[in-house]
Amino acid sequence: MTQADFEFIRSLAYENTGIVLPERKKHMVYSRLSRRLRQLKLTNFAQYCSYVSNTPDERMNFINALTTNLTAFFREEHHFSYLEQVIVPQWKKENKNRLRIWSSACSTGEEPYSIAMTLEKHFPSTKSDLKILATDLDTNVLQKAAAGTYSCDSVTNLPDRYTEKYVSHTPDNQHIQMRSNIQKMIHFKQLNLLEKWPMTGPFDIIFCRNVLIYFDNETKKKIIAKFRKMLSPHGYLFIGHSETLMNISEEFDLIGQTIYRPLGHGGQKLTKPKG
Repeated sequence: MTQADFEFIRSLAYENTGIVLPERKKHMVYSRLSRRLRQLKLTNFAQYCSYVSNTPDERMNFINALTTNLTAFFREEHHFSYLEQVIVPQWKKENKNRLRIWSSACSTGEEPYSIAMTLEKHFPSTKSDLKILATDLDTNVLQKAAAGTYSCDSVTNLPDRYTEKYVSHTPDNQHIQMRSNIQKMIHFKQLNLLEKWPMTGPFDIIFCRNVLIYFDNETKKKIIAKFRKMLSPHGYLFIGHSETLMNISEEFDLIGQTIYRPLGHGGQKLTKPKG
């Protein structure tokens, strides 16, 4: 892969996804796209650059190859503790039964399923109107997310109270299957955060965790401004552990560890999780 090839690839990636690929990512780009070259029986990156440039249908394969999909059930557990110990009691106090939550970079689905498991016992479908929208840029991971099938190793850290109620083992005992009472709460859709958003909101919570780190500041500002318009005046925005809205937006208050609310919400500060 020549420097010219890399410059073309990172320009195309930025144009289509907003993801910034610095020079240090060159080896990662080489590794991930090499698999695609082998599938297409191409011998060098110049051929691939020409191919992806002239074949619109290849753009999604290109995006899928480059996007990072590291995730886990109950990753950044403090967010789910806050959801259950602070937000749920507030919603109960307000007799709030219509709830809309958006997992905006859901990857293979562990995040929205974790949200669903946290909320189902408090807002069962028979008594509440709770819907979780789960979107991602990568169509491959969305297929896995919608299927709701995972290796047994991926759920070893799940508390028994969740596995007993929401997880079934497949006949081969090598995988688990999320049960229908959880799956029906979640609607999976493909979405590029840089393009037009078809939904209108408002959302009570938006999760956008470990996504902003891939964008430059101008792209971050645009996305956060759009999130603010989609968020209820009393809603919450959760971002990743290494991210911040400092110098990105002045429309939010930081109320806890990477937890934000719109200015003037009058909300509750983060308290230490029980136990």
